[in-house]
Amino acid sequence: MGFEHKSVLLEETINGLHIKPDGIYVDGTLGGGGHTYEVCKQLDKTGRVIGIDQDEAAIEAAGIRLSGFGEKVTIVRSNYCNAKSQLHKIGIENIDGMILDLGVSSYQLDTAERGFSYMQDAPLDMRMDRRQTMTAKGIVNTYQQQELFRVIRDYGEDKFAKNIAKHIVLAREKEPILTTLQLAEIIKRAIPMKIQKTQGHPAKRTFQALRIELNKELEVLKNSLDDMIELLGDKGRLCVITFHSLEDRIVKSSFRRNENPCTCPSDFPICVCGKVSKGKIITRKPIVPSEEELLDNPRAKSAKLRIFEKQDK
Repeated sequence: MGFEHKSVLLEETINGLHIKPDGIYVDGTLGGGGHTYEVCKQLDKTGRVIGIDQDEAAIEAAGIRLSGFGEKVTIVRSNYCNAKSQLHKIGIENIDGMILDLGVSSYQLDTAERGFSYMQDAPLDMRMDRRQTMTAKGIVNTYQQQELFRVIRDYGEDKFAKNIAKHIVLAREKEPILTTLQLAEIIKRAIPMKIQKTQGHPAKRTFQALRIELNKELEVLKNSLDDMIELLGDKGRLCVITFHSLEDRIVKSSFRRNENPCTCPSDFPICVCGKVSKGKIITRKPIVPSEEELLDNPRAKSAKLRIFEKQDK
C-alpha cells in the first residue's frame, strides 16, 4: 500500500509556525510530507524546508509528493534527534521554525507487516527505522519479567502490567512469541473480561509500550527539545504534536524550563543563577483537534499541539 497519513492539526500547526516566505524550516517527522507540503506553498524561491524521517517508506512517499517544489526541499533519512548535526552538514546554523508530529503514522499502523497493529497478524516488528536490528519480538522474548513489567507500566500506563508481563513469560516458556496476534491473545488472557468490555482493545497499551521502548521515543524526545530550541533564530517557533500524556508531559515541562530556567530559591530578591530565558510558550493550553477534524480522522482524538517561540535577548 502507498504511504498515506492524514496530517493532524495541519492548519493550526502551519499557522502556529508564523511562516516567513524566505525562511528555513525543518519537519523533523516528515512522514508522507503533509506538513512540509503546506509550508512549501508559503515559501518564495529563497525559502527552504529540510524534511527528516527514519522510515524509508516515508522518505520515498514524501519525495514523490514534494517533487514539484524542486530544490526548495531537502530530504534526510535520520532521526530528528540528529537534526543539529544534519543541518550543520549542509551549512545551516539557524532555522525559522520546526515541526515534530510524534507517534506512529497511519501508514505504519495499517501496513500489517510492520507489526505495529494488534488487529492484523504479522511478525512482531515495530521498528520505525528498519535498519535497526532489535525488534519488538526481541523485547517480548528476551526481557526479564521485571523489565517487561516496567516497560508496560511506565510506557503503557496499564494497571495490569504485572499480570501481562507474567503471562508473556509463561507463554514464551512453551514457545517463542513471534506474531502480533499471538501476543494480543496472551495479553487478553491477562486482563479480566469485565475490564475488556469497557476499556477498548486490551492489547492497545502494551503495544504502545513496546513501540516506545523499542524506538526509544521518550528518551529521544526528552534529549532533543533543548537542541531544537537552540537551533531556532529570533522569533523562530517549534511546534510539537503529541499523542499521549507521556509525550505531552515531556514537551510541557521542557517548554516551561526553557521559558523560565531560573533555579534560584523563590525567596531570593533577584536571580543569581544566571540562567536566561530562551523564549516564551505560545500555547498556555495545548491546541486540540476540532470536532470536524475528529469526524474526518478519529485517530486525531488524543492529539495536542504545543508551540514555543525563541526570543533572543
